[in-house]
Order: sequence, then structure tokens, then C-alpha cells
Amino acid sequence: MALPADFAAEVYDIVAEIPRGRVTTYGTIARLAGFPAHARHVGRALASAPDGVPCHRVVDASGRTVPGWAEQRALLEAEGVGFRPGGCVDLGKWGWTLPE
Repeated sequence: MALPADFAAEVYDIVAEIPRGRVTTYGTIARLAGFPAHARHVGRALASAPDGVPCHRVVDASGRTVPGWAEQRALLEAEGVGFRPGGCVDLGKWGWTLPE
């Protein structure tokens, strides 16, 4: 299935809905965008997101932050998001999804 030309814009719109102090996953965003098997494409879209898109609020399915982006954890902690001892966000506590 080919992704529509406006896929990245849809991803940015969804990410903009994530409230301060909450996170969601690439897979959740892909599902909400209507392309549940395209979590990697969400990551690619976010890698080139315009300023103002709160990309730091997106983590992987285990709650891990982006490797090599130390600022992500600092941004999340500044919003009150807590981390487990292993360095992952507790998705049960801090996770978010749009109501369906």
C-alpha cells in the first residue's frame, strides 16, 4: 500500500495533539493515520518535522527514546514524564492515544 502524499502532514497533526507530559508510540501514530503497518514511516516523517512539532513526545513500543538524541529525555523530564530504571518511559502511566 502506497502512502498518500500528505502522510507526513497527517503525522504532524496527530503529534501536535499529544498533550504536554504524555507520550505515544510510532505505531500508535501510524494506526491513527490509517496505516498501522507503517510505524517506520512515522519515524522518517518525524525526522524531518518542521519546528513546533513536539516530536520528543514520540517513543518506540517499549518506551525507548531515540538513540543519539539525549535532549529528548531532558525535554520529556521537563514536562514531568518519568522514566523506569532501565531508561524507558512507562507507557502505562505516561502513554496517550486519541480517542477513536
